[in-house]
Amino acid sequence: MTIRVLVVDDQSMVCAGLAALLAAQNDIEVVGTAADGAQAVRVASATTPDVVLMDVRMPVQDGVSACRDLLACQWPSQPPRVLMLTTFDVDDYIFEALRAGASGFLLKDAPPAELVSAVRVVASGESLLSPAATRRLVENFVRPRSEPAAVLTEREREILVLVARGLANREIAARLVVAEQTVKTHVSRVFSKLGIRDRAQAVVFAYENGVVSPGEDAQDGSPR
Repeated sequence: MTIRVLVVDDQSMVCAGLAALLAAQNDIEVVGTAADGAQAVRVASATTPDVVLMDVRMPVQDGVSACRDLLACQWPSQPPRVLMLTTFDVDDYIFEALRAGASGFLLKDAPPAELVSAVRVVASGESLLSPAATRRLVENFVRPRSEPAAVLTEREREILVLVARGLANREIAARLVVAEQTVKTHVSRVFSKLGIRDRAQAVVFAYENGVVSPGEDAQDGSPR
């Protein structure tokens, strides 16, 4: 399946370079480019990409508000996945981007192969969240507020904690000594009960609602 990508960056040379890199891949088609968030929303509506590679800081409309507007639009099937590009691994826009529905973030100076891989990962329906960068992000910008409604079973809550720590399904399965398919089923139920779309939103929910706290160790939940 060909992945349709829209590249959004206000620096024309950067935008052209990213587009050329992605267009050179056999399984990726660049359906358009845009120089700001407002233009990105217009071009995306016309081209229906699978993935929008979105710069965070842009004139006219920044990437965060553009992400929010994109996901609020009516789409024929499903909205595009938004992969945010940032210059710093902890950017004060990034947490808001995740809250707005972005599927992950990537550093602009990432190697070309990593960028291509990130687009493929996001297109497949997964989220792209570096555990280390995510931990620094929440330590700086997330302030736990209150416990969520008691809609999760004990096992589902345990799954949510491990998802928020950045563990993949196979790692969770190994940790809990269960089948990976069982983990997938639990993850789907957690998302459905909490009304969240993907792992990126699960991270935000878990930290905002005090399910996990910055500084706990991913291995056992104890303080680092």
